[in-house]
Amino acid sequence: MQAAQAKFAVKLLPSLTDFAFLMPLAFLFGRMNGLKTLLGDCDTGWHIRTGEWILANGRAPLHDIFSFSKPGDPWFAWEWLSDVLFAGLNAWGGLRIVALFSISLIVATFTGLYLLVRAKSNPVIAILVTMVAGAAASVHWLARPHLFTLLFLVIFSALLERFREGHDRIAGLPVLAVFPAVTVLWTNLHGGFFVGTMLIALYAGGEYLEVLILGRTGQRESARRLLKSAGACLVVSLINPYGYHLHAHMAEYLRDPWNSQHIAEFLSPNFHHPTAIFFEMMLVLGGCAAFSNLRRGRFTEPLIIFVWAHGALLATRNIPIFMILTAPIAGAAVHQWLTRLEQGAVADWVRAATARFNRAARETAETDAMPRLHLISLAASALVVLTIFAPNPPKKFRAEFDPDVYPAKALDSLKADTSARIFTNDEWGDYLIYRRYPKGRVFVDGRSDFYGDDFEEKYVDVLNVKYGWEQTLSRFGVDTILMPPSAPLTGALKESSKWRVVYDDVVALIFRAALPARGEQVSVTAGLGDGKTVITRPRRQQIAVPGPQSTNPNLRSE
Repeated sequence: MQAAQAKFAVKLLPSLTDFAFLMPLAFLFGRMNGLKTLLGDCDTGWHIRTGEWILANGRAPLHDIFSFSKPGDPWFAWEWLSDVLFAGLNAWGGLRIVALFSISLIVATFTGLYLLVRAKSNPVIAILVTMVAGAAASVHWLARPHLFTLLFLVIFSALLERFREGHDRIAGLPVLAVFPAVTVLWTNLHGGFFVGTMLIALYAGGEYLEVLILGRTGQRESARRLLKSAGACLVVSLINPYGYHLHAHMAEYLRDPWNSQHIAEFLSPNFHHPTAIFFEMMLVLGGCAAFSNLRRGRFTEPLIIFVWAHGALLATRNIPIFMILTAPIAGAAVHQWLTRLEQGAVADWVRAATARFNRAARETAETDAMPRLHLISLAASALVVLTIFAPNPPKKFRAEFDPDVYPAKALDSLKADTSARIFTNDEWGDYLIYRRYPKGRVFVDGRSDFYGDDFEEKYVDVLNVKYGWEQTLSRFGVDTILMPPSAPLTGALKESSKWRVVYDDVVALIFRAALPARGEQVSVTAGLGDGKTVITRPRRQQIAVPGPQSTNPNLRSE
């Protein structure tokens, strides 16, 4: 009787799987700004509006539907299926449901990552490595389609390891046949689908290197099958509304050197950022793990680490991919090192400490293997949902685009004027799409692949009041300018006789062309709009400066 009660009591206790599940929630609402972080980039807004257009028209758009600067130009809605999903969620429950769905993707990703690391090490190492990976990857926790790519990476990694261990089937299906099927879905959800194909190819490359260098001929067949699966994934990725044109467009965009100089997420990491220490830790662990695997004649792990460490050092947007793919390799290596260290030729106190850790880890693994009801995970999830849907939730739980960052009140003053041709930065352009479409159009927004280098250069020149900025505005018939108080353009407009302030608050100023007059000036702040308020420069477009680049937590990607 007592044994039965003890087993039932254990079921009520949290497991380390629960801690992995709760870790993203703790980071998001504890260390970060909750839904303000998740909705810290208004790309979410134009994804929702794109999905609404698709639902209304029954097809993916082939031409631009949002701008007055390039109306009708060819446009690739890379994530059209995600857009439809986001639009459906928004219609059902607004931004609250969109935010909750995005949280569920993040939680599923890192719970799955923990299980993947645990399969190669022990629960203690797995939870520590997963926390490091989550902390570094949190720079890209935004309610946007790229979250699908992070989840699919975990799924692909788990299936590839299963195949590598000799398990050819899962749920009765051939493992290698699952990859192309998932790739079709992935291709239409997010443009990062090629990462999955690359991962399969890296596994095949590692197997071929073992054949060529070490003469392990038994690996040749598995390498061939992996390569065929990667090829099948590439072929089925053509099943999208744009066919091979999508691939050509993406290749051109990713090769464009302008991106690495001006777009925040394409810049190299800023090692002064608070999360950089976790990225550095994984770089060190990954490098040591790669060397350890090379010594054992295993080439797949070093290939994965070297390729994606290089990618992460080139562009901040690749850090989450590097962290997710390296975590299982690093966890396995740490487990092996600690096992060997217990019997190694080291100081007695080191062997004793290692032995105590390993013993505690084994005991934890035995306890953690007992079935649980996961009540704490269920309770935490319910608490988050109830708080978000509360009548007056705390700031971190409010599903809105932060009115202290976005010009909500300023746009309220323009509500009646749907014909205004508004110039603003691309981040606020996204917000304009969310707030004013379909009646209003924008000059520019976050779709830098659509606007192209020449247009983006002119746009940045206007922001920085460079030669010809007035001619650019005139050429596109801009009659209204919406800017934060601290922007260089704001100061120039205040000094210009061609523009006058018609609205002024601590977040935004609205300028109208002086001729013809278009309304009376409104000042919400009674003189506070003097340029002294610190407003972040547009987060997507940045002018490169010497020295370390800023890694903004609200990164933007297609």
